[in-house]
Amino acid sequence: MTPLATTKCTCSSTPHSPQGRWLELPVASRANNRIRFAATGESLQAMSPVEALAWLAETVDKGAALDGVTLAGPGDPLADLGPTLEVLSLIRAKYPEMELGITTLGLGAEQAAEALLKAGVSRVTLLVDGIDLDVIRKLYAWIRPGYRTVPLPAATEMLLSEQVMAMKAFVGNGCSVGIRTTIYPGYNDAHAEDIARIMGSLGAEFMAVASYVPVEGEEALLERPTPEMMATIHAQVSKHLRLIVVPETITAHAQNCSECGCQSPATFQPKPSTGRPNVAVVSSGGMEVDLHLGHAAKALIYGPREDGLTCLLETRSLPEPGFGSARWELLADILKDCFVLLAASAGESPKKILADRGIRVLITDDDIAGIVDVLYGGGKKGSQCRKGKAA
Repeated sequence: MTPLATTKCTCSSTPHSPQGRWLELPVASRANNRIRFAATGESLQAMSPVEALAWLAETVDKGAALDGVTLAGPGDPLADLGPTLEVLSLIRAKYPEMELGITTLGLGAEQAAEALLKAGVSRVTLLVDGIDLDVIRKLYAWIRPGYRTVPLPAATEMLLSEQVMAMKAFVGNGCSVGIRTTIYPGYNDAHAEDIARIMGSLGAEFMAVASYVPVEGEEALLERPTPEMMATIHAQVSKHLRLIVVPETITAHAQNCSECGCQSPATFQPKPSTGRPNVAVVSSGGMEVDLHLGHAAKALIYGPREDGLTCLLETRSLPEPGFGSARWELLADILKDCFVLLAASAGESPKKILADRGIRVLITDDDIAGIVDVLYGGGKKGSQCRKGKAA
């Protein structure tokens, strides 16, 4: 999986307001559910809180007129509340007037509501693809409340109950709450009006309706809904709630937004600078990024030579295991001239510590030459040495 693959622009896809622009920050790394028809691999990985704030700042600095920020996937913001609250705190400190929201399945929402409201959340989008147990059990491969593995029949009952409690908790405290529903033909297309009616009765302000769109490059598990089917559903939903139609270009992972010019998370990639011109890579054979950061004893250092060509410069020894967070602080010192570190996997602690020290950890299993070429502006797999310069 390469973190530099194209993913969707989210600046106008969060449907809190048809006129507003909401930037969606993908900060939730932990999933608590899986739809049977979801992609088998995610091209979008979660940002650390520091990275999310940096992306927001860059988007604002480019002149994007944002009405708010919502925290979302690729996991669920409530599956691991700590990073969610940390991001909210960072945004609130830098942009005290910025409106804040979350997009969530709703598991654990009642317990988290007080902390979220205190952190400044005023808008919530609840992901509701069914309010009937039979429908939900056909749609979901698994649902995992908390850290427990719960049999699907019991988990679906818990989901329904917690979504109702989430509505009451947020609506009752003055939050603006909306619903987002994805239509899966043959599974919940005849169920959309029931969702709109029941959620409307609980205080939902709108219902954003999206079409299931097969992920490019993966086997299509369903046919996408027909225009006629979607038109019927739109008419049914409109009887009960304000309808927002989610464009298929957003559902299908569109590229950067031509209207506001903000970047997708995937294209918000780290860049070399005068002080940090180099890339660190952990690899067992020097060809592919294939090591867990915690298992790596050495790092390959790539960067521009005196003649401007980007090449393998040297190999550096890394700190041995057993020192806890001090190990990652020492690693940050060793890689103080690097703007990014490439690894096949890494724990949350080193990713956070290194990000705080200015080194972004990217998780990938790509070949080294290709990913280094992309990081220095090549945009495609190329030779190991190419012209490059620090920004």
